[in-house]
Amino acid sequence: MADGATARMTTADKGRADTVVDFDTALIERARKGDSRAFERLYRDHVGRVHGLCLRMTRNPDQAADCAQDAFIKAWKALPKFEARSSFSTWLHRIAVNTVLEKRRGPSNAEIAVEDPTEYEEPVLSFDTPVEEEELEAAIQSLPQGARDALVLCGVYGYEHSEASEMLGIAVGTCKAQLHRARALLRDRLERGVK
Repeated sequence: MADGATARMTTADKGRADTVVDFDTALIERARKGDSRAFERLYRDHVGRVHGLCLRMTRNPDQAADCAQDAFIKAWKALPKFEARSSFSTWLHRIAVNTVLEKRRGPSNAEIAVEDPTEYEEPVLSFDTPVEEEELEAAIQSLPQGARDALVLCGVYGYEHSEASEMLGIAVGTCKAQLHRARALLRDRLERGVK
């Protein structure tokens, strides 16, 4: 089940109505108490999207796998500090973005272009347009780093400009400008073919 998934549990206690229990909340609480199986379930529920986010930001499947793994290790260690002001997936994505940015600033920040990013992950989106998913992914991967990051966070994952700018450590106006730039470059590249 994805973030925010729910299940119904009935209580026969004095005619009470059905009680809805949020699985993620229950799993988070169990994991906070040290239940590694609960965290493993959270990992399985969220690893696909976290890895996809890391892959789109790094353009390197090995580095994306490392970043996703590091993000989950950091999440496990920081779980007692999780305050639920945002959803678990938003909090986890923030950790993943910070992990990617830390790796970029690190000593070995050389990026290797991925020829076919869909080869390394299951497609999350499907399109009813003449543009093929592989062509769109290749166009996104060809964008400059800042524009690509803004597009991935705002355009693909649906974060608000304020959330994405905070994750990236840039001003909201810069995030908006980068997203505008990304969309213009993407439109141009798709019209003339990805290069």
